[in-house]
Amino acid sequence: MKPVAFLSRAHIPRAAALLLALSQALPVAAEIGQIKTSKGQVTVERAGQVLPGAVGLRLEAADTLKTGADGAVGITMRDNALLSAGPNSILALQRFEFDPTSQVGRFDAQLQRGTLAVMSGRIAKQSPDAMTVRTPSAQLGVRGTDFVVSASE
Repeated sequence: MKPVAFLSRAHIPRAAALLLALSQALPVAAEIGQIKTSKGQVTVERAGQVLPGAVGLRLEAADTLKTGADGAVGITMRDNALLSAGPNSILALQRFEFDPTSQVGRFDAQLQRGTLAVMSGRIAKQSPDAMTVRTPSAQLGVRGTDFVVSASE
């Protein structure tokens, strides 16, 4: 039995060009960070879907992380900022832009409920005004390298 060829050698360059054009045309969500530790109930809400907050999950801007009564999550952002949310927390990663070459960017998050510990990364070290964390009652501008904040509804 003779194998069936789907593409002849003459068609391969055309197919490769088509695949390249399609890959550039499709919107790809930018990875802004990754879950490094996850304990208990942790979920990520993204574009109307609820995903399990498992170790290794790549995070995107506009993701909202939620922890249950037994939950905690540790995140490493692309600028090497470290975030740790404790039990019963809701953390929205509202905006994250980072150019690794210039070390310039912007990071805005909102802690709606719970606790959050932060070790700032390159964004805040390059420009302290470029990172903010909002709570229901305050807006924090990051001026140092480490801080802890708590918010209740």
